[in-house]
Amino acid sequence: MKSENKRLFKNIIEVLMKDKLAVAGLVIVLVFLILGAFASQIAPHDPIEVVLSRKLQLPSLEFPMGTDNMGRCIFSRILYGTRVSLYNALVVLAAILAVGIPLGITAGYVGGWVDNLIMRLSDIASTFPSSLLALAIVGIAGPSMKNIMIVFIFLWWAPFARIIRGTVIKIKEKDFVTAAVSCGSSRFKIIINHIFLNSVSPIIVLSTLRVAAIIMHLAAFSFIGLGTQPPQADWGVMLNDGRQFITTNPILMLWPGLAIMFSVFGLNMLGEGFNSALLPISGEGNSQKGVKYE
Repeated sequence: MKSENKRLFKNIIEVLMKDKLAVAGLVIVLVFLILGAFASQIAPHDPIEVVLSRKLQLPSLEFPMGTDNMGRCIFSRILYGTRVSLYNALVVLAAILAVGIPLGITAGYVGGWVDNLIMRLSDIASTFPSSLLALAIVGIAGPSMKNIMIVFIFLWWAPFARIIRGTVIKIKEKDFVTAAVSCGSSRFKIIINHIFLNSVSPIIVLSTLRVAAIIMHLAAFSFIGLGTQPPQADWGVMLNDGRQFITTNPILMLWPGLAIMFSVFGLNMLGEGFNSALLPISGEGNSQKGVKYE
């Protein structure tokens, strides 16, 4: 089994490396992760330090991307914004997986009324437009990135649960699962050693693609002033700060816009690469394309 897994992993890597867009996406994602992780070491200035005497400066050696209307270093704010944006997106994704994966596995493996109950809950979660519900929650509880993230977690677990459920239903009919049951293996061991491990492919693909959607949604709410609040460095906040200077100094919106564009591009290309490399092996190719995010 170990030698078979190694051979399968090698084949996946070979397929992924042959996809130039996937490789480009991987490089972009790694660059953003490194920049975010080492933002405090790379950033030349304090991202929230206001020095009005140096406001709206053009790019220079001291300020590689210039300064904003408050005299803050745009390059430093982009770096710290990378950390904030990726951290928030990964927290949302981790919480979604923590809810969606167990519920999907339980629904697919147990079946019966348990499956019906979980799927009805999934239908209810999928009914609500996430953006409108987030606006309603913010209107009640006040602007906060935490509130926005909770809404997305509350609603976005449903597509993951549905996809995992469908995969589990197919896997539990396989001969190796039947053999494990015949050998007296516990339900927990069967789920962990056989069901979950063979359901990883669609999880990886969908997770990679959905991180991009999460980043865009969180940036959008920060842009309209309902997510991350100034003066904290965030790509959406930076877009909002530069909006009033779009005709006189468009560079203020250019840099955060490029950061969002390239991060989303990299994640989408990497996700498509995983889709080509992983899902055909599991027989679930393109299954994630029916997922809808409001």
